[in-house]
Amino acid sequence: MTLKQLITRYIFFASIATVVNLLTQRMVLSVGQNQTLFLSAVLLGTLTGLATKYLLDKRWIFYDARTGLEGESRKFALYTMMGLATTAIFWSMETVFWIIWETDLCAKLAPLSASQLATQSNLTWTDALFLPIPN
Repeated sequence: MTLKQLITRYIFFASIATVVNLLTQRMVLSVGQNQTLFLSAVLLGTLTGLATKYLLDKRWIFYDARTGLEGESRKFALYTMMGLATTAIFWSMETVFWIIWETDLCAKLAPLSASQLATQSNLTWTDALFLPIPN
């Protein structure tokens, strides 16, 4: 795979994960809009987006066909830790926009650009996670 193809996949998968995240949040916030629902929406959206991105990266970026609870749990935990910085960027922008405009729409516009920035920084962090682990 060429570098251009790799970057294209990363951006495409980040976009898919962002859409999954935002749709999940939209479903939660369709009940109403208050601080508790906002926090629930952010947490559930993050979980669904993270799981989506992990599965896409695992299959289409790293071509990792290995399975097993122990190995998958370890990789997912490491993947999650590596994504904390990108999640912080995403949550910060979303929260700032929510505080400023107090509308769900504005809160959802901020992370669209943030996820693209975060994906670029995450490009090198996650590469090591899917390398074979020596015994």
